[in-house]
Amino acid sequence: MSGHKLLKLWSSGRSRWRLHEGISRCGKACYSSCIPKVCIVGSGPAGFYTAQHIIKARQDVDVDIYERLPVPFGLVRFGVAPDHPEVKNVINTFTQTAKHSRCSFYGNVNVGKDVSVDELQQAYHAVVLSYGAEGNRSMGVPGEDLAGVYSAKDFVGWYNGLPNCRELSPDLSCETAVILGQGNVALDVARILLSPIDSLKKTDITQPALEALAESQVCRVLIVGRRGPMQIACTIKELREMVNLPGTRPEMVATDFEGVAEALKDVPRPRKRLTELMLKTALEKPGEKEQERRNKASRVWGFRFFRSPIEVLADPSQNKIAGIRLAVNKLEGSGEGAQAVLTGEEEDVPCGLVVSSIGYKSLSIDPSVPFDSHKAIVPNIMGRVQQAAGVKPVTFSDWEKIDNVEMTRGEASGKPREKLLNVEEMLQVART
Repeated sequence: MSGHKLLKLWSSGRSRWRLHEGISRCGKACYSSCIPKVCIVGSGPAGFYTAQHIIKARQDVDVDIYERLPVPFGLVRFGVAPDHPEVKNVINTFTQTAKHSRCSFYGNVNVGKDVSVDELQQAYHAVVLSYGAEGNRSMGVPGEDLAGVYSAKDFVGWYNGLPNCRELSPDLSCETAVILGQGNVALDVARILLSPIDSLKKTDITQPALEALAESQVCRVLIVGRRGPMQIACTIKELREMVNLPGTRPEMVATDFEGVAEALKDVPRPRKRLTELMLKTALEKPGEKEQERRNKASRVWGFRFFRSPIEVLADPSQNKIAGIRLAVNKLEGSGEGAQAVLTGEEEDVPCGLVVSSIGYKSLSIDPSVPFDSHKAIVPNIMGRVQQAAGVKPVTFSDWEKIDNVEMTRGEASGKPREKLLNVEEMLQVART
C-alpha cells in the first residue's frame, strides 16, 4: 500500500487536506526509512505514461497520482472525439497501471487548494507536475466575448462531458459556423457539427450534446487558418475523415492552392501525402460515384487559408454574433517556417457560431511554484522546475557567452573587454 494517504481534517469550520503517512513529526519526508515515493499531479495521458515508465524502470518506487476531478484519464476522456473510440483504448493500459501494487490514484484532490505543492514536496522524493493546460488562448480581437463565440476546449468539453462545461448550451440555430484553427481539434469540432446524428448515437457523446446536435441548423462549416495549405496542422487521418464524411461535400477556394503542387517535391512524405489529398479534394474532378455522393450532400465544409480574425461582428442587438471579419494574409518564406503577413485586405463572413481552436494555455497551479504568465509555462531546465524564487541559474558555459561578447566589444576600442553593465542584457546574452 502506498505510504501517502490523505486525511480530511476539520478546523474552524473549514476542511483541509493533510498528508499523513510518510511525514515525520517535524514535517519532513522520512527518506531514510521509506522507499522512494513519487507524486504525479494530473491523471491525463502524460501523467499515466510517467507513472508507467517509473514503475517499469524502478522496482523500488511507489507512485501516487492526484487528480482534481473524481475521474481519471484527462484528455483521453474529455478531449478525444466521441467518434474515435479506438484512441480511447489506451485507457485499458492506464487502468493496468492504476491497479499496479505500487501505484495509487487519488481523485477529487485539487492540488493548490486541497493540498499545497509545498506539502507534497515534504512528503515525496519527487513531484511531477502533469496537470495540463486548462486555460483558453484569447484571440485578442473585439467581439470575442459575444454570445456564439466559444473556445474549442470548452466546446469539446461540452460534448465530451467535462463537468465545468456542462452548462455551455451553444446556440446551433445558425447555418454557418466558422472554426479558427486547422489542427486536429478544429477538424474534430467540424466533424461533430456535421456528422449524421445516427452515427453519433453510437458513441459516448453526452446526451445533452446529442439532443442539441439533433436540432442543429448548422449546414456549413469553414475551417480558417492564417497560413496556407503547406502549413496546415492536422494529420491525414483527420482530413480523410472529413473528405469521406457522409452527407457532406467539400467547398474550397481554388486560388488558395496556387503553386502548391510545384512545391511538393521538396517536402517530407507525411506532409506530401496530406497536401496531395487536399489538392485532390479541392481541385480534381471527382469520379462518377463520388460526384453522385456530393450531389446528394446537404452539408458542406471547407478550408479557408490565408485568413486571420480581426473582429467578431455583432448583430443589431449587440448581444450575439452576426459574422466575423478576417484579414487577408500573404506568406513570407516557405515551408514550416513561413510567416503570415497582412496585405491590408479584409473579408466579412456571415456566421452565427465561432469556435476558436488556436490552442490552450497552462495556468499557475500554486503560488509556491514559479510561473511565467507571458509564456504560460512553469519555467524549467530540461523538465526540472527551479523552485524557491524560480531562479534560472547561469551556468559556466552561459558565462562564457557573456565573456565572449564582452571581449569582442572590447577589441573594437582596444580594450581587453567592454563589460556589460545591465543584468537583463547579461541574461539575454547568456540565454541566446
